This record gives sequence, structure tokens and C-alpha cells, in this order.
Amino acid sequence: MPNCTRGDMEFGRLGRCTIEANFEGGALSSDGGLMLLRQVDRRIGLSRAVAEALHDPRDQDRITHGMRDLVAQRLYALCCGYEDLNDHAALRNDPLMQTAVGTGDELGSSPTLCRLEQRATRSDIVALNRVLVDQFIASQATCPEELVLDIDASDIPLHGEQEQTEFHAYYDHYCYLPLYVFAGKAMLACVLRRSRIDGAKHAAAVIKLIVTRLRQTWPALRIIVRGDSGFCRQRLIRWCERHGVGYIIGMARNARLHRHVADWEQTMAQAFHDTGVKQRLIRQFSYAAKSWDRERRLITRLEFGVQGTNPRFIVTNLDRPAEELYDDLYCQRGEAENRIKETQLDLFGTRASCHKFLANWLRILFSALAYTLMQRLREIALRHTDLAKATAATIRVKLLKIGAAVIRNTRRIRILLASHHPLRDIYFIAANALASP
Repeated sequence: MPNCTRGDMEFGRLGRCTIEANFEGGALSSDGGLMLLRQVDRRIGLSRAVAEALHDPRDQDRITHGMRDLVAQRLYALCCGYEDLNDHAALRNDPLMQTAVGTGDELGSSPTLCRLEQRATRSDIVALNRVLVDQFIASQATCPEELVLDIDASDIPLHGEQEQTEFHAYYDHYCYLPLYVFAGKAMLACVLRRSRIDGAKHAAAVIKLIVTRLRQTWPALRIIVRGDSGFCRQRLIRWCERHGVGYIIGMARNARLHRHVADWEQTMAQAFHDTGVKQRLIRQFSYAAKSWDRERRLITRLEFGVQGTNPRFIVTNLDRPAEELYDDLYCQRGEAENRIKETQLDLFGTRASCHKFLANWLRILFSALAYTLMQRLREIALRHTDLAKATAATIRVKLLKIGAAVIRNTRRIRILLASHHPLRDIYFIAANALASP
């Protein structure tokens, strides 16, 4: 590509003045909010924990860029909207990115970051998922009384010759099928899988690892597993029952279930015919599929309206009122889907363009770790502001993408942010929150 950034560009006139522009502004950056990310990272020790988890076969006496600096560079860039490694060809010279990482020299190049991805091993992947859980545990000041683990799957479209690429009929394209586990808004696991599998594959093993780690820290913690009908599998349910873990999981409809609720639906149909008002009921009954070893408690939500019946079913071992379980607990499951969208769309958790499967898994985990960094920024620095519930994309646009000039000398690094930024008050609040111990 020819170099078209030299010389002046003309944009017409304003009165008597000619409007001109060039790229000779000097040490400027468009990412003035990077220092907030740096402070969050220093507070929670995320990039350092990731660097310690990754193996580094390089000769430490001959390297220029340490593992912690490379990790911080990659995570900060994702948070600021730079999804491709090619972006680092220019970003490595950004004075504010250098300052945030903790150096005054050039950062890692695109090939250096690419080699980091390509040497990923399965041990690295396991260690980084452990970092996600450890970060969540460290974020809790006290032991929670109860923790709900949301488990869900999504798709990552593929457009090349990636390892283990397969066609998925439901999504109608070639893809991977990652598995996510959340506790509230905190991500606890990100497991990349090929797509031609049962959507619940590995779910029981992942839950077992997470629950074991949580109970090492909090032995008395009550844990509930929540998922949609794709996770109604005996292996997961039986494991939860054997180990004192609650569950509330959706069930797919079938003819037997419809026969169980036929009388209730007939009563609702008559009431709708008499009143013209849409009818809604929540009921419960005992049920055992042929593959089950015993009966379990099922809760059904029934509706009858203009379009007819619309039943939903869940299976649970929790001893609470049916209305509370369905309306207040199970229906909150959709929040995990929003967190997956935030990770995949706002923080580029679908950029699986490497050939190697493990390299793609490392990329997806970097997006998960960037999500953790942004989530902790929300919790620590923005909880009393208008951005307390903002998505990562909104935080990036409104708080991180601020024009800044950087002045460096032997005694001080001064960052001059845009004087008329509309959210300067929130920036001050965040900076002060991160400055306190």
C-alpha cells in the first residue's frame, strides 16, 4: 500500500480560512482512557497472572519484550478496539500504549504477538481458565451465600481452513461451538470446542472443575447450576445431585410432557374463550424420562392466548416455590447471553482466523480476559456513575477513546486529555477510585 499520510490534506474553507490537516501532530494518542485500564490491571494483577500462567520457551537473556508486557499490550488493545495483530505494527509506537504497558520503548511487533499465539499449548489453555476463576474469587471481599453458575454455548463462524472446522446444521455454517460459564457478570470459563458435538459436551467436567475450585476457598458456599434445555443431560444432573449442587435446567417439550399438562391447558383455553384475556399458570409435577433412574421435580409455565398454547418446562432439585424458581431464578438465565454477546461482539471473541485450534482458543481466551478487565473497571471505578451498567463497547467509545497528547521528559510523563470531553467528570471519578488502595 502506498504511503498516503505525508503532506497536507485540504478540506475546503471556513470563511477566509483554508482548512488543512496532516499527520504531524507528534506524540498524540486517541486512547486517553488507557491509563484507567492500566490502573485496573495493576489493582487486580490480571496481566501478571496471565503471564505467569503461560509457558515461555524463549531464552530470557535474549528477549526484548517480556511475557507480561506482551499480554498487557494485547489485552489493552482489545479493550480499545484493536482486534487484529496487524494493528500493532503502528500501535507499538503509540506513546500512551507504551506508557500503559510500562515502557518508553517500542512494544512487541505483530510477528512477536503472532508467535505468542502459535506456541499455545493445552496446559496454557487450562491455566488461563484457572486465572478466570481465581480472578473472580479475588474480586469477592467475603464469601457469597449463594452463587448461580450460568452455562451456555454459542457459535464462532469460520471462513477458512482452521483445524477441526465442521459444519453445524442449526447455525447453518462452519463454526466452533464455545462453552461459557458465568457467575453473575464474571466469566469463569471459556472452552473452545468443535461444532459437530452435543452442545452439552464437557459441561459436567467444566462445572466439576469450577465447583471444586470454588469450594476450596468457600467450603460452605451454596452453588446452583442454571442452563437451557440443551444442558438437560443425566451426566450433569446426576453429578450435581451427588455433590450437593443445586440445578435448574430447561427441558425440551415432548408428547409425554404435553399429556401431563393437557388438563391445565384445557382449563386455560376455556378461561381465555370466556374472558378474552391471555392466561398464564405455573405448576409442578413429578416426572421421569425413560433414561432417568428416578423421578424429579418439574416446573411448567403455561400460557394460552390468541396463538394457542406455549408451554415451558424446567427440571430442578431446589426446594423453593415454583413461581419463585421460574420467574425470579430461571428467567434470569438470559443475562448470560448478553455477556456472551459482549465478549464476542465488543471484545472480538469471534476472531478465530488462525489455522491451529489451540491458537484460536488462546485468542478467544484473550477476549475473555479483556472482558474480565472491562468488567472489573465497571465494578471498581464506574459503579457510582452513569456507566455502571454500560457495555464494553459503550465504555470504549465514551471513556477510553479520548484524544490525548503525551509529553515525556526525564522527570515526568504528562498526559494532556481533550479539554472539552463530555465525560471528564466520570473520568475523574474513575481515576480517583483506582488511585485508592
